[in-house]
Amino acid sequence: MSLLHHVVRQDPLVELSRLRGEFYSCLTGRADALFELADAVLCADGPVRSLVELSLVAEHRRGHGGLYDALAAGRVDVARLRRALVSVPRAADDRLVLAADLTCWLRPNAHTSPQRILCHTYGRGKDQHIPVPGWPYSVICSLETGRSSWTAPLDALRLAPGDDAATVTAGQMRELIERLMTAGQRRDTDPQILIVVDACYDAPRLAYLLKDLPVQVLGRMRSDRVLRRAVPAREPGVRGRPPRHGGERVFGDRSAWGIPDEETVTGTRLYGTTVARAWARLHPRLTHRSAWTAQLGALPVIEGTVIRLQVEHLPSGATPKPVWLWWSGADATAGEVDLLWQAFLWRFDIEHTFQLFKQTLGWTCPKIRGPEAADRWTWLVLVVFTQLRLARPLAADLHRPWEKPSPTDRLTPARVRRNFRHLRPKTACPAGVPKFSRPGPGRPPGRRNNQPTGRYDVHAVGKPAPAKRRTKKSTTPRPRGTGQRSSQGVSSNVTPTSGAMRG
Repeated sequence: MSLLHHVVRQDPLVELSRLRGEFYSCLTGRADALFELADAVLCADGPVRSLVELSLVAEHRRGHGGLYDALAAGRVDVARLRRALVSVPRAADDRLVLAADLTCWLRPNAHTSPQRILCHTYGRGKDQHIPVPGWPYSVICSLETGRSSWTAPLDALRLAPGDDAATVTAGQMRELIERLMTAGQRRDTDPQILIVVDACYDAPRLAYLLKDLPVQVLGRMRSDRVLRRAVPAREPGVRGRPPRHGGERVFGDRSAWGIPDEETVTGTRLYGTTVARAWARLHPRLTHRSAWTAQLGALPVIEGTVIRLQVEHLPSGATPKPVWLWWSGADATAGEVDLLWQAFLWRFDIEHTFQLFKQTLGWTCPKIRGPEAADRWTWLVLVVFTQLRLARPLAADLHRPWEKPSPTDRLTPARVRRNFRHLRPKTACPAGVPKFSRPGPGRPPGRRNNQPTGRYDVHAVGKPAPAKRRTKKSTTPRPRGTGQRSSQGVSSNVTPTSGAMRG
């Protein structure tokens, strides 16, 4: 149901070399330093802990000053790089499954970094949301069939203050689908693309923004949502304005569910008996608030299919809770219901990708000040992961003595990275030899910095404008003055004696 890695049209080594050459062509400033920085991430021993340690890797032939200068002043042709990632040859079967999710680069103490937004994170040991300042990124990946630690990252975009996640992701997804069609990855005769998102996105709004594209949206909803049924047929002779919404469908009230249109029972290895119930033609009642504030006229009715998934047990031993899914299609069959909830479980593969980005490739380790430098480093990490995915058929299992051996077709991204140092000499390395340079004099000793760095506030997502405070009118009337004031502002009832005393 997605892009497969093991069926390629050409030699994997040729494709890996072609991607590396195209990546070097996309670097329009500080190209050699940025290219060797990506190779240092690929060939480093162990997880990346800091940027300065990457300058000690043998594949990085430049100093730490050039490394930081490349991130701060380098240039990357992002539009060309996006086309290079999409045009990587991949074989697709019936359907293409894309997963979009938000991941945050937390910067709580970076007061000199602009465009930070309060990102919602889960507290450690507590089931609650904690807002932490950082840079949220919207990442789109292509999913493989079944459970896997591999995905195909295709695009990443940082959210600016005031952006709506669904609106930004819809524009990002629209451009990606156009690039897929241009590259020949999707034809008109192929099935519709399935987009899978989590509860942080407004799935009905995302489906409404992409209604003119051959896509279907599948997203998770909170368990406290209330949807509306379709309007029943109007009886003849009834007058008045026809209703736009039917009865309520409360997720938390079992008596309001009604008879499901489809129900499937499936036995699984990890979750035991899985029961999926589907109700067709349900829609949320929209209001002119939040993302729909600028919508003129009557708000649309976005109908879809709601699926309730209940499993018998979880692999972790925790108490299983029902999962509510919303699909933009209508009248799902029993086979489509099983396919949809399985596709949503495949979405969790993107969590393994984010974990590799942050814990192994060191995506959030650098203390970068500017958001533009953070975007360059983000694209370098995406290209690094793409090279690991193309090198997957070429890598051998270099496991530790205490680790279990793994088949070559089941290697994880971390194990493929261990072997990349041996594969690198066989691929194209267009970076030039570094030239000798002398460092600048810097600031003279004893002189203070007369240009301090500015500090920036943290922006809140969706923070409403403060309402005007209304003062309560006093019920006690103000006493009216009886005397008249003179031109000097002294009351006329002042005695001459008191005036003399002031004189």
